Amino acid sequence: MIDGVKIKELKVHQDIPDREEGKEKPGFLMEVLRDDDELLKKFGQTTFTVAYEGTIKAFHYHKKQDDLWFVATGKAMVVLHDLRNDSPTKGETQVIYTGKDDYKLILIPEGVAHGYKVVSKEPVLLFYHTTESYDAENPDEERLPFDDPQIGFDWETDG
Repeated sequence: MIDGVKIKELKVHQDIPDREEGKEKPGFLMEVLRDDDELLKKFGQTTFTVAYEGTIKAFHYHKKQDDLWFVATGKAMVVLHDLRNDSPTKGETQVIYTGKDDYKLILIPEGVAHGYKVVSKEPVLLFYHTTESYDAENPDEERLPFDDPQIGFDWETDG
C-alpha cells in the first residue's frame, strides 16, 4: 500500500421504506464521509463525474491538494502511483477495485498520480472531495499520459 493512502470500507445499511411500495427491492444508505473520519485535512470542494465502460481517465497528480474518491455506482479499477521523492513507497503502484457492492472511500495524498478505468457495463458515477477548491487560472493538476513509461502500467491487465 502506498504511504499515506487510506481506504475506508463503507457499510451498507438496508433502508426501510415508509410505504409498502418498494419493499420488493428495498434501497440502502451508507455514511460516506464523516467529520470524525480524520481523512481530509480541510474541505475544498466536492465534484461529480460520470464515465462509461472502458473509459480510462489517467494520470494526474496534485502538488497542494489531497483527493478523496467515492465510486457510487459502476465498477472502477483505480490506479495510484507514488511520485513523491520523500516517500518510503516512491515508485510503487497500487490498484484498488471499488464501486457497486464494494464501496470504499479512497484518500489520495498530494504527489500520488492517480487515474481509473471503468470496468463495468454500467457507468461509473464518481464523487470526489478535495482539500482545495479548483482554480481555473492556476490549476493544481499535473498531467501524465495514461501509458506513461515512468509508471509502466498495463491498463489491459486486471491489475
